[in-house]
Amino acid sequence: MTTTLAEVEEKARELSKSDKAALIRLLIDELDGPPEVDIERAWIAEAKRRHQELLDGRAKGIPGEQVFANVRALLVR
Repeated sequence: MTTTLAEVEEKARELSKSDKAALIRLLIDELDGPPEVDIERAWIAEAKRRHQELLDGRAKGIPGEQVFANVRALLVR
């Protein structure tokens, strides 16, 4: 006996919010496949470089409120 998409959807709707979130993460991870190690390393190196720039004063952070205000202004256009 095979399970139909409608049956799976019905069962998924019965899950708690946290279980739904866990299921979504699991399905997305499965679709994305394994992380590409080189890309993961590159992002970590970039994050460390940017963090060091902030610590050294070579870069200036922007408050989150300002970032969101800028995005809202762009979306209104």
